[in-house]
Amino acid sequence: MPVKTIYDDLKAKLSDVVPEAELRIKAEIAEAILRLKRERNAIILGHNYMEPALFHSVPDFTGDSLALCRAAARTQADTIVFCGVRFMAETAKILNPEKNVLLPAAVGGCSLAASITAQDVRDLKEQFPGAPVVVYINTYADVKAEADYCCTSGNAADIVRSIEADTIIFLPDEYLAANVQRETGKRLVTWPGRCEVHEKFSVEDVENARKQFPDVLVLAHPECSPEVTAAADFAGSTAAMIHHVRESKAARYLLLTECSMGDNIVAENPEKEMLGICSVRCPHMNEITLEQTLSALELDRYRIDVPEPVRSRAAQSIERMLSFS
Repeated sequence: MPVKTIYDDLKAKLSDVVPEAELRIKAEIAEAILRLKRERNAIILGHNYMEPALFHSVPDFTGDSLALCRAAARTQADTIVFCGVRFMAETAKILNPEKNVLLPAAVGGCSLAASITAQDVRDLKEQFPGAPVVVYINTYADVKAEADYCCTSGNAADIVRSIEADTIIFLPDEYLAANVQRETGKRLVTWPGRCEVHEKFSVEDVENARKQFPDVLVLAHPECSPEVTAAADFAGSTAAMIHHVRESKAARYLLLTECSMGDNIVAENPEKEMLGICSVRCPHMNEITLEQTLSALELDRYRIDVPEPVRSRAAQSIERMLSFS
């Protein structure tokens, strides 16, 4: 695709979000990525939290963790470039182990995934023998290998409801667990893990927005505290939030999640007014840029590997999630 075509498309979508001079540079980088993608028989997956210039130019698929898991599982491409954080790229490798999976960041960490280890899960299983283990997709492969089920924020409550057990170990996000427990009435054994982005949102943020804009529709991610999700008008996964904004006729919106997603929604829905608390950014998602994506393809660097038997054991919990969904 010619650079001018890419630039024109980005300008039409992002002129109110990204400076014009930056868009010209980004368009040139995107053209190089698209060319290399064809040459390498690669597929690019872009999470909803990616920077707008990346999100709206090079991915073959965009979406939340669940949607991108499905895309990774079924692709026939030789290389998967995962524009997300490390646990997401690991999940792609678990589901499609023969593929070359690249992460466009040296680290691409996650505060939530780093909050728990496989040994922590084994210790809980000893304390609660026989209790099924559900782990959030925001965990590393060795933790998933200790689980019976994996889940996303979009299907966590449904998966928990489906399990016939009095006690369920649900890890590691304590806020997501509290929201799921409230929704399902199940007894959950939880862990004190939190997302460093979503834990920052407060009920005061919601109240202040409503004072200034009484007609605002507030949407919260389930990784926010139960108090925040209760104060919001809607709580759901990133995909559910995007769908809700598209379908709603509200005058304006406040998304309590990573700021880049709000920019990406505005680009697709220019008639919508989006309020922002844009001091709240994910430092790990922000490591992934068009420049880093180009380098990953050029240098074939930051390959993801998940050794056996961790991979095959983790695959079981993920595949149960996918078959359930």
